[in-house]
Amino acid sequence: MKLLTFLLFGSLLFSKILLATEPSIFNSEVFDQKREALYLQNIKQLTTPAMGFEKAGEAYFSPDGNNIIFQAVPIDKEYFQIYKMNLADGIPLLVSTGKGACTCAFFRGDGKKIIFASSHSDPDLELERPKIKNTQGSYKWDFTPYMNIYEANLDGTDLIQLTHGAPYSAECAYSQDGSAIVYASNKNGSMNIYTMKVDGSCDQAITHTDYCYNGGPFFSPDGKQIIFRADREQADYLQIYAINVDGTNERQLTNNGAVNWAPYWHPNGKIIAFTTSLHGHRHYEIYLLNIENGKQFRLTHSPSFDGLPVFSADGKKLMWTSKRGPDNTSQIFIADFIMPTELDVPTLY
Repeated sequence: MKLLTFLLFGSLLFSKILLATEPSIFNSEVFDQKREALYLQNIKQLTTPAMGFEKAGEAYFSPDGNNIIFQAVPIDKEYFQIYKMNLADGIPLLVSTGKGACTCAFFRGDGKKIIFASSHSDPDLELERPKIKNTQGSYKWDFTPYMNIYEANLDGTDLIQLTHGAPYSAECAYSQDGSAIVYASNKNGSMNIYTMKVDGSCDQAITHTDYCYNGGPFFSPDGKQIIFRADREQADYLQIYAINVDGTNERQLTNNGAVNWAPYWHPNGKIIAFTTSLHGHRHYEIYLLNIENGKQFRLTHSPSFDGLPVFSADGKKLMWTSKRGPDNTSQIFIADFIMPTELDVPTLY
């Protein structure tokens, strides 16, 4: 699910807030939603508790933009399941098995298949097993045992298991041409980024650290780069990185003393959107970054959580997870997206 989702709207909330010094130059908490109006227009809430969801989030567009896939916790349930929904009728369809915990769903580039991670094949699923947690710092989340990656038809049928065993393998996404999958796993003792073909073959590590977390990867639109998050410099303080698909030319894109996560490519391959704690750990906001010139732009100005931003394939829509709704639960929102001129992006986008 791109992992840190659990921190903010998952089954595990903050067990304690990260209390290290926040960058004072950025923590002026200005929350004037009028500032969003030029760039996020016709904002609409897509999921609600009335649909039977205690919380929902981390949604992704189908290639044609007509459907979304997302994770949600049904009311009175403990774990996320995966749902697909047509934006025209707004009726969610359960596509995971309904068993175990699920996370990180994504559409294949041709729109004919989906992938997601699930622990439903855990042989001890019915037992109350100890939870394996990240214990490096103040943040805590589950590395759910037997969390593995599956491919399925759009309705969840013909489920095919692509990774196997007890390690946590999740945070998965297809390449745009549908030939490869990128994901994160702790199968070698530390969380690293991997790629594999869509049938699970040709599995290879892209990062090789043994002292930090690497996760939340996505292929660039041209398939040549992978963007991800990692806490290389200080435990829990995630920064955004990019690396070539062969593991060369790794470079750090953010370096701001805050927690930065959930990066996602705009289809132009020059702009990314990401979630950051620059304005405090209680007010995560969405920022845009031009990875070629380093220019940044604050996109959201809500006093509640905003994060996990994604673009539609044509770049005209932005979808994200927010608690800005009247019920103050984490739900999915969508808006027409206008590229800020401050980022110096060609007018084509």
